Amino acid sequence: MNETNQGFMLSLGGLDLTKVDNSNYEFSVVIQEMHLNTGKIAHGGFLSTVADTGMGTAAHQVAGDKRCVTISLEMKFISAASLGEKLFGKVKILKKTNTLVFISCEINSSEKIIATSSGVWKILN
Repeated sequence: MNETNQGFMLSLGGLDLTKVDNSNYEFSVVIQEMHLNTGKIAHGGFLSTVADTGMGTAAHQVAGDKRCVTISLEMKFISAASLGEKLFGKVKILKKTNTLVFISCEINSSEKIIATSSGVWKILN
């Protein structure tokens, strides 16, 4: 299930996800006005959603198109992202078992690391 441009993600402007190889994926998104918090920087919830969507879609693909659900998600916010900034995500499949996928993600701007994330996805039957 590719949720990068449908449902909740569509209401946030979508996400461009590309498969690099069997273990690596990349995505990009541009910070829009609706993604900002009251401090005029990218909202942490938006960054978490982007990481979750990118990693979850990669989990789905590596699981042979089986539906996957997030069972654990860790975020570390490192730098702020501003309006108009293009963010790039690098998703790495760390390990896949018969029932779980372990994934990491790094979100960068052209100049700095914005956030890092990791999580575990359950592969559903």
